[in-house]
Amino acid sequence: MSTVPERGESRRAANARKRISRRPSRLGLVAGATLKPDRVREADAGFPGLLKRAWQRAEESDDLTSFTEVLLTLDGHVPADVQLRALSAPEEAALATLCGLTWRTQETPAPAPGAGSAHEPVFLGEIALATSGRVVLRVPSQAPLEPDTLVGGIRRVPWTQADLDAYRAHLRRAEARTAQTVADCRRWLDEQGPGGREELLEQAKEAALRTAPFVLYQQGRQYTNFRDHNTLTGKTLWPGHPDCALSSLQGLPLELWSDHDVQLLVCLTLLIRSAGPGRVEEANGTQLTVDHLAHMLERIRLGYNTALGREQVPPAASTTVADLNTLALSLRSHRAQAGSAAQLYREIHGALMHKIEKVARPYADAARAREDKVVARLTSRLPLSGRTLEDLGRALDAAPDWLAAPHGAFGTGLESLVYESAAAATEAFEADFAMSRGMRSLPDLISALREERWAEICDWEITRFFCCVVPDPSAARHFGGSTAALADAAWAMSSRMQYNSWHFIAGNLPKGPEVADRDHFVPPTIPDVALYSDQHHHGHVNNNVRFSIRSPQSVVVDGRRFNGFVDLRLLRCDGDPFDEQDLLAAHRVSAFTARATGLAAELAAAGERTAVTAFDSPWHWSAVTGQDTPASRAS
Repeated sequence: MSTVPERGESRRAANARKRISRRPSRLGLVAGATLKPDRVREADAGFPGLLKRAWQRAEESDDLTSFTEVLLTLDGHVPADVQLRALSAPEEAALATLCGLTWRTQETPAPAPGAGSAHEPVFLGEIALATSGRVVLRVPSQAPLEPDTLVGGIRRVPWTQADLDAYRAHLRRAEARTAQTVADCRRWLDEQGPGGREELLEQAKEAALRTAPFVLYQQGRQYTNFRDHNTLTGKTLWPGHPDCALSSLQGLPLELWSDHDVQLLVCLTLLIRSAGPGRVEEANGTQLTVDHLAHMLERIRLGYNTALGREQVPPAASTTVADLNTLALSLRSHRAQAGSAAQLYREIHGALMHKIEKVARPYADAARAREDKVVARLTSRLPLSGRTLEDLGRALDAAPDWLAAPHGAFGTGLESLVYESAAAATEAFEADFAMSRGMRSLPDLISALREERWAEICDWEITRFFCCVVPDPSAARHFGGSTAALADAAWAMSSRMQYNSWHFIAGNLPKGPEVADRDHFVPPTIPDVALYSDQHHHGHVNNNVRFSIRSPQSVVVDGRRFNGFVDLRLLRCDGDPFDEQDLLAAHRVSAFTARATGLAAELAAAGERTAVTAFDSPWHWSAVTGQDTPASRAS
């Protein structure tokens, strides 16, 4: 995002303009001139605070199983299954022995006969919560846990001889599985040949670069493009960086690869082949092993088959890499068909950044009630009639010209429709905020597309995009009761969503050098619902973004499909999370906005020269506070 002077503006003037605050409450003032921040968050805000509270809650449990279950779920904030699949093989064996807890449905062991009995302890183990959010255990032959890496403290766990015997049996099975799996992975990679392995490494590196942050484990080894010590290409490590685990394998003979790296590449390959780079995030926070991957693909297969009807995806013939590869390719080939029969979406558990693809149940009364409220507002404020959003869409198709003409307080009907849709969503879904984003000048985009000015599009700044944020007035309670602070939060969200539009657009362009060199993510194509997302992302922590729905939509602009070109986002700062029916209704609202944007693009392609000028910082101040901007009052 280069700083390019506006036409006729000197670079000095451009730099001076950049130093002026765009925060609504300080509009026109020099940025950074205040003596202290408006709001100072607590030192343990977000994830550290959650971990601290989870540990305190666990300590209230008397028995080891209840104590462990609180830690596994971070006191109800994530599914226990995710944490169970994050355990190393020795930790997994220990927890199965001591508590009977495991994710392996095919072998659900009961606690060993001597577990928890009064027999004389022969080993004193430990269990704790790491600052990464993982449950960690000290097992026989391991050193004590490092206090500096833990939250709260350590719980001592006595082991009897019976416990040790059961643990060894579990561990032997795990070691046999691992040896068999690693040998199979090496055979499969050997069959790909040197050239094939290089292609797989390039594919995996590109996926890591174009995907949101993730953290994966191979026993005690961590692979991540997120914070801590990065080991994969991402925001910190550029492609080809020697610290990138994937880059360091290029040109290296297969026999010199570690067992961890062998499984890493095989599993990343299967994940990508099953649905593209986004599937990698569905392994977030877990051990990236073939048996975990087989478990995930089977769950996805069963979900797809609920939507596919007669044409079913067959199960993998075995858990060999070759058979799992067949299943992964079959899932990818059936994904669009499953998505046509039912709505696919992702459930995001923000505390561990873990995503789960799900197949939604049918649209029901709860979703219809939300839609009815949205339609009631839209028909009362826009020149449209109908009983459903599909009715309103057909009315738009029949007479779209008003989208390019002034309407109400806005310069174009499209702006009015975007605002009214977001405002209706805030009310209908009982959200604290609703927002909708897009591109300011469709004519400029069309002109650049027709002349294939890919580098120019990649060089556009975030101000080429807009996001209309509509908070509920009551949301000021989350910001000290201040409407000024609420306006600032709305603008911060708007600015971030402008960045998201900027970040996604390049992913829709031809893969030339300009696009490859430009930072971008693969554009989203399915909606998601997030739980407890106020944990890691600084903006989410600062603005109390706890529960959310994101509904991205594609738009065809002059014959080119742009995935993730618009979206609707709903946020709640507290209370109940959004559910699946909320997501289904929200997805219809965003589809309506996308339909209007596509019609506006058709008008622009035919010669209309309109642009979106609303939804900047002054607009958010006036819309939220009902007042003129501070700079206007001062003048």
